[in-house]
Amino acid sequence: QTVPAAPATEPVISAETRSYLPWLVAVALFMENLDATIVNTAVPVMAENLKVLPLALKAVLTSYTLSLAVFIPISGWMADRFGTRRVFLCAVWVFALGSLLCGVSVNVPMLVASRILQGIGGAMMTPVARIALVRTFPRSELLRTMNFVIIPALIGPMVGPFAGGLIVHWLHWRMIFFVNLPFAAGGLWLVHRYMPDFREDETPPLDRVGFLLFGAGIALLSYVLEVFGEHNLAVQHLSLLTAAALALLAIYGWHARRTASPVLALWLFKIRTFRLSVIGGFVTRLGVGGMPFLLPLLYQLGLGYAPWQAGLLTMPTAGAAMLMKISSRPLLARFGHRTILIANTLLIGVVLLLFTRIGPGSPVWAILTLGFFQGFFMSLQFTSMNSLTYADVSDLEASKASSIASTGQQMSLSFGVASASLVAGWFLRGLHQGNPAEIVPALHKAFVTMGILTMASSATFWGLHRNDGNNVSNRTTVPDDAAIESA
Repeated sequence: QTVPAAPATEPVISAETRSYLPWLVAVALFMENLDATIVNTAVPVMAENLKVLPLALKAVLTSYTLSLAVFIPISGWMADRFGTRRVFLCAVWVFALGSLLCGVSVNVPMLVASRILQGIGGAMMTPVARIALVRTFPRSELLRTMNFVIIPALIGPMVGPFAGGLIVHWLHWRMIFFVNLPFAAGGLWLVHRYMPDFREDETPPLDRVGFLLFGAGIALLSYVLEVFGEHNLAVQHLSLLTAAALALLAIYGWHARRTASPVLALWLFKIRTFRLSVIGGFVTRLGVGGMPFLLPLLYQLGLGYAPWQAGLLTMPTAGAAMLMKISSRPLLARFGHRTILIANTLLIGVVLLLFTRIGPGSPVWAILTLGFFQGFFMSLQFTSMNSLTYADVSDLEASKASSIASTGQQMSLSFGVASASLVAGWFLRGLHQGNPAEIVPALHKAFVTMGILTMASSATFWGLHRNDGNNVSNRTTVPDDAAIESA
């Protein structure tokens, strides 16, 4: 079922807006990525100050993820209905208010509620920013623009854990949340000056039933993934919650096929490049999404590094990711999305397998080199998939495509961590956690499993045609096999 898009209000885009809009989006992504990584290192100090056990702060971490999962699906509708400028402005305000309330929280319930507020703001910022970029720049400039945006945003996860450790060591843990406020102020100034206001003149009513079905299902599934591997819930309860989540999502699928304007436009999956980039990205992240979970285990439990040292060992990964953004355009222009995605997925799997060579006594340079290649290939993968998502999606459908793509990415990362947790838990079961001689071989088996899974996921990109994404990468069209045979 395909519903024609309503007429849209197209603002006049000035050259100044084209210049500064990427900076605005980069500031928003930096805030989100920094916030997602800086909190983890402060959990023990926060627990001590709030006079609770560290495990009691699990909800502080999961509430943000749950809030993202629930509200991302309606971000596209919000942008169409109220305009990208107003929604983005409100998103930054809500995120900043949530950050401020987190910093002044006096107990865990207040902190959890504030994190939910942060998540609502974050759920609107990234998808709406993508909508503005896709509708402001032609497809031939989209890859360059996205690369420019992602480079500053990658600084967040690179410095987040280390900055969090420094803050809790020298300052009060509340500064972790207050650090967002200056960036939010700068973002608000940029929004007022440079955010274009795209909207649809006739927006259908919000699909409330679909929002409740999908939101409840995705929130329940996110919760199951967050607590997966813990022992505070019985297997029967986890199975029941998983079944309920899948049932709600299945009912939503049935509902969406019978609704003129569902909260997620599933008909977009009829577009080959959109379908394969979203599904292929989801499958690929099942393998690579668990690396942030497995590497700290290897570095700290297996190799005996302190947490701050383990954090430093991951910095080349982010540095390589930024360097790759400079190389992605010529690579995609030379080889095309299909070849890059198939070959690069295999290379990522090989890198994961090479982590089995890291053990006690491994030189630091070898760890850093492997981390560098991991960051390079993974960043190339995400750039290729994200740019292909919008290759054949019209500007009027950009908001709907952004909602689906952002929801899929959020869930795939959660699935990746859950998969790594399951695999690692299986191989570590019954082993002495303080004995590297037992821990390292078990983690090596986990890397082998995730590496093979990643390599197998390359098959999802075989359905791409050799010219898919050429309008994004500015690649010269080459004759396909059918044209050669007919000639």
